[in-house]
Amino acid sequence: MTDHATLSRLDLNLLIALDALLTERSVTRAADRLHLSQPALSASLARLRTHFNDQILARRGNTYELTPFAVRLTDHTSTALEAARRVFESQASWSPAESTREFSIYGSDYGFVTVGTVVSQLAAEEAPGVRFRYMLHNPGIVEDAANRLRSADGMVIPHGPVSELPYLDLWQDDWLAVVADDNAEVGESLTMQNLADMPWVLTFQSRSAFTSAARQIQQLGVEPHIEVVLESFLSVGHFVSGTRRVGLVQSALAPHLLRIGGIRVVPLPFAATPIVSALWWHPSHNRDPEHEWMRGLFAEAGRRIAAGHAPH
Repeated sequence: MTDHATLSRLDLNLLIALDALLTERSVTRAADRLHLSQPALSASLARLRTHFNDQILARRGNTYELTPFAVRLTDHTSTALEAARRVFESQASWSPAESTREFSIYGSDYGFVTVGTVVSQLAAEEAPGVRFRYMLHNPGIVEDAANRLRSADGMVIPHGPVSELPYLDLWQDDWLAVVADDNAEVGESLTMQNLADMPWVLTFQSRSAFTSAARQIQQLGVEPHIEVVLESFLSVGHFVSGTRRVGLVQSALAPHLLRIGGIRVVPLPFAATPIVSALWWHPSHNRDPEHEWMRGLFAEAGRRIAAGHAPH
């Protein structure tokens, strides 16, 4: 159980001070960031050291370093501060046209240039004061999605890596292969022999972050020779152009990649399972009217992409 008596004795301003100290790793810089005097922030640091029974910042020569305990506190502190901010930014009555809320969304560059751009356009029409912060995920964030989404508004990612959270299906997409436009080994489509013989550029490739098409290739008995692993879909073409490599790209992203030149897209030699991108969020947001409005924007953007009305 939460010790409410202990919480009632704490000054939540210490959380702000702690976040600044952990980020800046300097009393001077943290004080400047918070527009406080150095003695005031030093007093906060002293209280934090007493509370945690840890130095938090330890002197190493002419600099300060975070203690091992302080390093462990870093993610928890930023999450707690963001959650507190959301509590006090909530409003009993909310109007999109008057709102200045910022919505934070994790995702890949694929999600941002597809559904993210449409959502931002829709929001600009309905709520010009609202802002979206799109943050690139990584395997560590995806693996910790249930916790990370406590302090963010959502994550755009296909079904597979994330489960047991509320979600909204957005649109379905197919996979294509990307090869250099002068690659004579590949005709109008790839062959299974091409899959085995050519080096690969793949995206993510971890236990929790992967592409379904790459998994299918392995299930078909082909172990790809991987030369490059990227945490970016938009970069695939740059690593394929002028090489023998082959990469995978979602069909909705193909027009964006083709703009770089030097590459072409070709069909895969097997029926790749389509991907269904979804917006995922923490259950604590379920009844938040502002969040419900945001989810409506994503639903409409997904419909437009599915209908082919999204800009390329």
